[in-house]
Amino acid sequence: MQTADSSPPAQTSVVSDKVPMPQKIGYGLGSFIDMWGHWLSQSLAFKVFNMYLHMDPRWVSTAQMVQRLFDAASDPIFGWLSDNTRTRFGRRRPFILIGGILAGIGLPCLFWVQPGWGHSSFHLFGHSWAIPYYFWYMLATTALYIPIMSCFNMPWVSLGSEMTPSYNERTSVMSIKNAVQKLPELTMFFALQFTTLSIFNDPSGKPNVLLGAKTLTIILGFIMILAAIGVATLVRERYYDYVVSAKQERVSFLETLVKTIKCKPFRYILTMVLAYATSTAMVGILGYYNTVYYVCQGNQPVADRWNTAMGFSSFALGFLGIPFFNRFAHRFGKRHALGLVFMMAIGAFVGDWWFYNPNHPWMQLLASGCVAFTGAGFWTIYGSTLADVMDYDELETGKRREGSFSSCQSWISKVGMALGGGTSGFLLSFTHFNADLPIQSAQTIFMIRFMLSAIPVFGLLIALYAVFRFPLTRPKMNEIRTALEARRGTV
Repeated sequence: MQTADSSPPAQTSVVSDKVPMPQKIGYGLGSFIDMWGHWLSQSLAFKVFNMYLHMDPRWVSTAQMVQRLFDAASDPIFGWLSDNTRTRFGRRRPFILIGGILAGIGLPCLFWVQPGWGHSSFHLFGHSWAIPYYFWYMLATTALYIPIMSCFNMPWVSLGSEMTPSYNERTSVMSIKNAVQKLPELTMFFALQFTTLSIFNDPSGKPNVLLGAKTLTIILGFIMILAAIGVATLVRERYYDYVVSAKQERVSFLETLVKTIKCKPFRYILTMVLAYATSTAMVGILGYYNTVYYVCQGNQPVADRWNTAMGFSSFALGFLGIPFFNRFAHRFGKRHALGLVFMMAIGAFVGDWWFYNPNHPWMQLLASGCVAFTGAGFWTIYGSTLADVMDYDELETGKRREGSFSSCQSWISKVGMALGGGTSGFLLSFTHFNADLPIQSAQTIFMIRFMLSAIPVFGLLIALYAVFRFPLTRPKMNEIRTALEARRGTV
């Protein structure tokens, strides 16, 4: 017997619903900018500022938390601007081109520091605080760089939700996008090993991690510039000509900030992404520390090689996860696909307790691979489901507000990541981790391992509850599309 989600669609996708493959790949190129611009500094920050420059991990995580809050504040502005822009090139692509190029130019600036910077003294409530100058530098560069990333990211995310009106084709668009995204994701794993290559060794023979980070960001920044040009050149804005430019009034800023939250299906989407993003961000750095200090007993070069291998495992299994969940969603519906994602992710994080094994270090490949497999499924189905919510909202309000929804969900998810990332350093400090010790205590190792498995499971259970409350099944979306096309025509 078929469920409501898995019943056959009332109307099948017509040929015009299909997005040409060059456009799908072109849209996927934006993930190079998204991944490196948002997450490369997060990935390298502890390696550069904590392990190499010996900055207290609490200051590193605090800076990262503030970074994400900057991010969340600037996203609604650019979401609103791109919803209301009218140009001969569309409303999204001018922002994508300019923001992407500037993001590539600015990436190396995030690590343009020098060893030996001191501290500033700050007095508050009778206490004196020694705040590293590195911390102030991280905040200053963030204040400049984050709005640039928002200029690119909000129009780019919004564009993905308006490339096709088809329920299933939206999942296909996100599948190709996430397949392309595996390349910059792989680079994220290799980045840690790249910074310790022997060509960057200092005169004493020790790895100059800072020089490696600067070199890497210059190379990747150049690739980001090329990717921005590719997205703006290859992708078209389907809804702009048919719905937005001639028929739609401007969207008020109040709609971006407040009215979007009133959409009930959207609130369930936000609950999912907040629970998923927060819980996984809280332990994101613990996996690397688990590799270095538990599996590899403090040997960083060996750990970095394993981390690179885990990147290949993540790439391979994450890549396989995309067609698996794509086919599952086509067959049984997106809601059931998301439910399967969360249940399998729970199993993956519980398995981390055994996958990180100093006697069998190869099992780490399963740790990264299984998490990547489910993560690929989540972000593929999540992006497709978000587009369905926007159809629901258009039926309710008569407006296409992709920028409003994209910025709002970005705000929520990044607040979650900010809280999770900001907590990670304190969690690490709670374990009594000491960067000056090559070998950590048994209690420290136990707490790292326990939190790496337990914390994500709690968040995933909340996400699992939200997904089964989500009302937009495939039959419901067929009804919505029929009503929209009867009112304003096809696109």
